[in-house]
Amino acid sequence: MIDSLRDTVSIQSQLQEIHNNLKNDLPGIGRIAVAIYDERTDVLKTFVHSTDGVAPFSHYEAKLGQVPSLRSLVESRAPRIIEDLRPCVDGSVHVHRLLETGYRSTYTVPFYDHGQFFGFLFYDSRQPGYFSVSSVRHLTLYSHLISLLIVNEVSRASALRSAISIARKMSHTHSEETGSHLDRMARYARLIAQTLADRNPGDSIDDEFVEFVFLYAPLHDVGKIAIPDRILLKPGKLSDEEFAVMKTHVAAGTDIVESIVTGFNVFSGQHADVLRNIVRYHHEAYDGSGYLTGRRGDDIPLEARIVTVADVFDALTTERCYKPAWSNEAAFAQFRKLSGQRFDPACVEALLENESKIALIQSQFRSSNRFHEAYTEDL
Repeated sequence: MIDSLRDTVSIQSQLQEIHNNLKNDLPGIGRIAVAIYDERTDVLKTFVHSTDGVAPFSHYEAKLGQVPSLRSLVESRAPRIIEDLRPCVDGSVHVHRLLETGYRSTYTVPFYDHGQFFGFLFYDSRQPGYFSVSSVRHLTLYSHLISLLIVNEVSRASALRSAISIARKMSHTHSEETGSHLDRMARYARLIAQTLADRNPGDSIDDEFVEFVFLYAPLHDVGKIAIPDRILLKPGKLSDEEFAVMKTHVAAGTDIVESIVTGFNVFSGQHADVLRNIVRYHHEAYDGSGYLTGRRGDDIPLEARIVTVADVFDALTTERCYKPAWSNEAAFAQFRKLSGQRFDPACVEALLENESKIALIQSQFRSSNRFHEAYTEDL
């Protein structure tokens, strides 16, 4: 099911290299992990890790406000050492998972970008009392190195997304895609990717891939910058000639991404390919009836299959100038009908099993206007 997603150096592989170097001096550190923070939803989510043996956390998230011990570290801006995790097990799923996988002591470091909380670094050891004054002093340099790596890569991806979004907004007086739509569909995409990762732990969908699908999903239709407003904002079904023009947004988007990605120099990570694939292949269909290339099945990159489901679901369930909003139940029924035809069955199943989380996303990010796109392909 999973495509080849690791043609270039990932952030996780860079962290593993740092971990290997660190173990020359501190061999007792069996795990380094990074969790990053989404301020808009107060969610702390696993991102990358380097772990000897079984990882205690993967594809995991929690509300920061519901973890008082971590919230206090953010407020104090101070690291924390727990010399023995066993007395802390009561009521803490985090401690329980660490103990289950053999860890006994931990060192936690909050890190920031321009004064704003960005995430946590976690160092774990199977030895109680491992984090002495000297070992913590040694870790200070590594903490700076890792936090710079994470902030640089994630911020660069966010800057790229912002640059493309600004270009799109400047191109049209009326944005055909509201911020609410992009917020929702990006979170649907992340939810689908995370569910696939949980369902297929042996596959190569890691937290890094999930996060970059989330970051880049809103850029899927960037090529519509090149589409005239008379077509883009037409309140009704497009003619065959107009639809032929509309389809050119995929090639235009691919060209835009290549030029901007090169300018931002993001080829150092695999996430550049995630962006390319989302933009180029999000209108392909699972049965090969889509465009522009007519790819089918697993030949369509996974990130594009995910974004297709997320985007169409939000288009169906949101009011447009030419149609009322479908209920979630009606949209789910349509996805069941078209599973294996237009949509990847695994992605559809991942969407359908998250009804309560979908409803929560919809309540958090309500539409502010009716513009999205001026046509809906026949479903």
